[in-house]
Amino acid sequence: MEHQQRSQPHLSPHGDTEDIVALLAPRLAYFAGVARTEHVTRAARELRVPQSTLSRAMVRLEQDLGVDLFARHGRTVSLTPAGRTFLVSVERALAEVERAAEEVRADADPAAGKVAFGFLHTMGSETVPGLIRAFRADHPRVRFSLVQNYGEAMLERLRAGELDLCLTSPVPEAPDLVARRLDEQRLRLVVPADHRLADRKRVRLAEAAEEPFVTLEPGYGLRRITDDLCREAGFRPRVAFEGEEAETLRGLVAAGLGVALLPPPAVPRPGVAELTVTAPRAVREIGVAWLDGRPDTPPVAAFKKFLLSRRGSLLPD
Repeated sequence: MEHQQRSQPHLSPHGDTEDIVALLAPRLAYFAGVARTEHVTRAARELRVPQSTLSRAMVRLEQDLGVDLFARHGRTVSLTPAGRTFLVSVERALAEVERAAEEVRADADPAAGKVAFGFLHTMGSETVPGLIRAFRADHPRVRFSLVQNYGEAMLERLRAGELDLCLTSPVPEAPDLVARRLDEQRLRLVVPADHRLADRKRVRLAEAAEEPFVTLEPGYGLRRITDDLCREAGFRPRVAFEGEEAETLRGLVAAGLGVALLPPPAVPRPGVAELTVTAPRAVREIGVAWLDGRPDTPPVAAFKKFLLSRRGSLLPD
């Protein structure tokens, strides 16, 4: 049976997509149910809605689309060619909604859900693997989606809803975020092994005022801390190179390109000497941050509680 074009469709072919979705979405499952059973009464029973409600919904759907989706034969119905075309896309859309619902339910599962966790590059070799290993001792099925980046980039991903939690430095202060200090990490002045200061164990930062510095790029938390410490020591660092990885900077120090303020390495690196800075006090605070007001799924709440329990013992000795 050929479908007939209705004379006064409710939807303009050039209407806003949001308007079309708002009109059609609530009726798609009803339409699929009627199409599957080819019987309004049976479909209403399966869908657990009054038959009159279902009948009105199908009539209104056809009116909004401006086409006949069903050919009616007493109490039974059959799909028109337009109805069959529409059903293919409707079933695909409903399957996608079901898949998405299953995914978010799985992510929120207390035993096997997912935590989207961000952390600094300098915490990726030891600190974060150790944390996850310790957490998974009691939560072996919890999954992690990990992002390694610099602080500002991770905070933007928190705000975008792409991360649940992140370890960052400095500890952020922003009205839309909650942040808790967890630990502090001493920074060292790293110099080439043949440098004039290399035989020293301790040094005042002002003693490196005339040295070229290799640093992280602007926007990185460690770069901001380096600039602030040098300013406190009475000078502005002369930057010879800006990079993205602390270990790259350590390698460039070994090559004689300059000196750097860096956290301790995971493994001692040859070609450099690492000096304790006595003045000013050279440390960086490490904290955990999350978006204020965002409800936690059970696995996120469990991992957040675990991180907060590590205050003062977050970093390896």
